[in-house]
Amino acid sequence: MTENVGVLGKKAPRRTDVERVVNAPLPTVYGKFQAVGYYDHERGDEQVALVHGDIGAEGVLTRLHSECLTGDAFGSRHCECGDQLDSALRAVAAEGAGVVLYLRGHEGRGIGLLAKLRAMALQAEGLDTVEANVALGLPVDARDYGAAARILDDLGVRSVRLMSNNPAKREALTRHGIRVAEQVPLLIPPCENNITYLRTKRERMDHHLPHLDAVAHLS
Repeated sequence: MTENVGVLGKKAPRRTDVERVVNAPLPTVYGKFQAVGYYDHERGDEQVALVHGDIGAEGVLTRLHSECLTGDAFGSRHCECGDQLDSALRAVAAEGAGVVLYLRGHEGRGIGLLAKLRAMALQAEGLDTVEANVALGLPVDARDYGAAARILDDLGVRSVRLMSNNPAKREALTRHGIRVAEQVPLLIPPCENNITYLRTKRERMDHHLPHLDAVAHLS
């Protein structure tokens, strides 16, 4: 593998498992980004980091966004994923610099698209998102953030301000050597279709979602 050069022309650490493949300009409705494409040789996933501005190394505003076809592309109201992606990209653009990592292989908290749809079908019958995965004999959360940490390292990022409500993401980055200087809430107003899902994430998966207290009237 040839030596990588950082987004800003800085030399990045040599990696054997996650390889930078391409860096292309990506104008978006949010602003101008660089789409930095990576190949994860260990897992076989293609990953992309959307980089805006001069990110530097410390306190970089960052979102680790798990792939969610139904929410990101189809506008599903079953989850808040599409709105979180939109909010993260807007926040990075408003900040003037930052990174949104779009993590492939994370569909359905790592169980895959078809398994996620099966779990959604069980939720429609009354199970919550945790119970549905267990009923299918699958992990509640099978995501791994090692590749995300290695991509940040390749970009020259040493510490982040992490846009997330999930403490597991913070813990994972820390384990992999990326310091989390701050955890920035990414709170999306709930709706009738996702309130049960969000309450389950708070009560059973320790997500920090204090805004749910204000919508007790939703069923």
